Amino acid sequence: MRRFTLYILALVIALTTSACIDEDDYDNSAKGNIEALWKIMDQHYCFFDYKKDIIGVDWDEVHQRYLAQANEKMTKAQLFEVCSNMLAELKDGHVNLYASHDMGRNWSFKEDHPNNFDENLVNDYYLGTDYSIAAGLSYKLLEDNVGYVRCESFSEALGNGNISDALYRLELCDGLIIDVRNNPGGNLTTSRRLASHFTNKKTLVGYIYHKTGKGRNDFSNEEEENIEPAQGIRWQKPVIVLANRSTYSAANDFVKCMKVMPNVTIVGDTTGGGSGMPMSSEIPAGWSVRYSAVVMLDKDHKHTEFGVAPDIQVDMTTTDHENNHDTIIETARAMLRKD
Repeated sequence: MRRFTLYILALVIALTTSACIDEDDYDNSAKGNIEALWKIMDQHYCFFDYKKDIIGVDWDEVHQRYLAQANEKMTKAQLFEVCSNMLAELKDGHVNLYASHDMGRNWSFKEDHPNNFDENLVNDYYLGTDYSIAAGLSYKLLEDNVGYVRCESFSEALGNGNISDALYRLELCDGLIIDVRNNPGGNLTTSRRLASHFTNKKTLVGYIYHKTGKGRNDFSNEEEENIEPAQGIRWQKPVIVLANRSTYSAANDFVKCMKVMPNVTIVGDTTGGGSGMPMSSEIPAGWSVRYSAVVMLDKDHKHTEFGVAPDIQVDMTTTDHENNHDTIIETARAMLRKD
């Protein structure tokens, strides 16, 4: 455990240090900015081989195609659009270009898929107004003796005490639903802390490695990622985790981890992915670029960059929605109820 803690600490220090390019190499021109952006990605992005195999992205071909669009008469807005479009070729939600006027992004991981979630429906007909709140968790015992926990984000601090207290108050229920639909992620430590309350032994959840040099294949050796059982209450009854295409980043990792825990079933849609831990840099225009620099795999050495598949695929139906029923929640409740 100490070795893993030290490893994560070193990784955090590395990730909070921006990657740099030599300022003298590129000037603040259209061509200079496109070249600088392409080079930063070329030296530090971690998924080139995987993205080429899966979606056919050839980064060298991308370089030629977008460099040809450089025009010194173009406005800053036009240059920003070209640079953003170049980054969007990678189809990575952790790849962004930030300027004062806009944020370049590719959100196809959720835009091309059904929502499978209605926040108003959940708040009005499941949580209501008499639910409990433990830091980032909203929870309630439903009338059929099924516990429901809504986790909107992993950005808020969530301690073992919060989690244990919530689980203690739900201990008499027949089973637990943890809803991380539309959870955009946040702190990986927080998501792993929640997952640690659902295992009684050290559990292998995946592998991690990161860029160590400027070559596209300069990576560290793989390191195991294990979750230790939490100090506090550990849940022993059935659990169903609800996910959709907007379950992303640290929430994507949470689903990956929960999928290997005992008594856990994933229901809903494939998650949105986002398995690469990000770093950042800057191009001559003063715009900040964020990119994936650390590769995280599941326990079978498979990428989860494009999502984690559910054990049971369920989509929300129009009829249920019109009747104020959440198809995915109702499926989970039926699985957990003891009639």
